[in-house]
Amino acid sequence: MQFLSHDGFELAYLDRQPASGQGDPVLMIHGFASSHYVNWVSPGWFKTLNDAGYRAIAFDHRGHGSSSKSYDEADYTPAKMASDAAALLDHLGIERAHVMGYSMGARVSAFLALSDPQKVATLVFGGLGIGMVDGVGDWDPIAAALLAEDPSQNTHPRGRSFRAFADQTRSDRRALAACIATSRELLSEDDMARIAQPTLIAVGTKDDIGGSPDELAALM
Repeated sequence: MQFLSHDGFELAYLDRQPASGQGDPVLMIHGFASSHYVNWVSPGWFKTLNDAGYRAIAFDHRGHGSSSKSYDEADYTPAKMASDAAALLDHLGIERAHVMGYSMGARVSAFLALSDPQKVATLVFGGLGIGMVDGVGDWDPIAAALLAEDPSQNTHPRGRSFRAFADQTRSDRRALAACIATSRELLSEDDMARIAQPTLIAVGTKDDIGGSPDELAALM
């Protein structure tokens, strides 16, 4: 694990080359309340990409995993988190990378493609379809569940689920509550139309949060 200082945060990241010693870089951006390990190492993405000859890179968002935390909601806009990704690529001397984001990470990937299009070769949006534009429901109960002193008092199903996940991963729940307040910023249809990179949108058939991938693809 290595660290990058950016915008007042210490960002933890992992950078692994394939056996050949060099390969096209793939930057993976994890989802809300997760980490680079939970989303990308544990499920085997690093191994899969390295075995296929790619350089695999991932980092922990500010407020997540081993990166430093803030309790200021203003620190967690998608634009600021996208700037972390851009700073990591600069730090590693990478001019252009394939970018794969999951859920909140997909949103951050889209913001990165808009703010720094020259850095993004291709995109994969995982777990987020038209919710990128239309939103993904009411997340205020999740913030409340994260901050509740007694988790047994949580009655909101999604809130209970995220609280259990945060407890399981030993996350800083106060930082996550701050993050969820501002990280849901929506993109407009015009924003999506401006994304020119080849993009794959993948949403599970049983995913009831991300929204239709076909509807999002139609905007691009």
